[in-house]
Amino acid sequence: MSSTADINEVLIGNRTAVNELIAAADRSATTWMTAPAPGKWSPSQIVEHVARSLEEGANVVSGAPSKFPALPFFIRPLVRRFLFNRVLRTNAFPKAKTNKAMNPASGPATPAVGRIRLEEALATFDRQCRACAAGGGSISSTTFGTVSAQDYARFIELHTRHHCRQMPGQPRA
Repeated sequence: MSSTADINEVLIGNRTAVNELIAAADRSATTWMTAPAPGKWSPSQIVEHVARSLEEGANVVSGAPSKFPALPFFIRPLVRRFLFNRVLRTNAFPKAKTNKAMNPASGPATPAVGRIRLEEALATFDRQCRACAAGGGSISSTTFGTVSAQDYARFIELHTRHHCRQMPGQPRA
């Protein structure tokens, strides 16, 4: 399969994951700004976090500065092996805290505004992934080191799905 075909398939998965998050956001309208428990995010904050992740992911893919952690070069292979590769292998994110820049104090005012926020962030991520794949498909991440565009896009898809399961009324499996 060609690099373009590979990236198309993975980006369809990203689109599906974002659509599922949008649908969950719409179903969360009555609790949109309410965190389910102390220290947890409201549906609005989850949507904002995922939108930021897509935007910063687009920055990583394009080689622009990102708010994701910049780790020393010798640590990146370990993080790639024990986080990135593990997520891809298991199709699941471990329980973890995010860095301060990705931790939203608030989010979009309504699910409709959240939809626009996610759609714009996904469009940017999609565009950057397609350009990267057309140019060879290798990404230099300050967190994971060098990874393929397909693997990076899959990682972002799994991140979106992880947070979709945190929305009220969603299955946790």
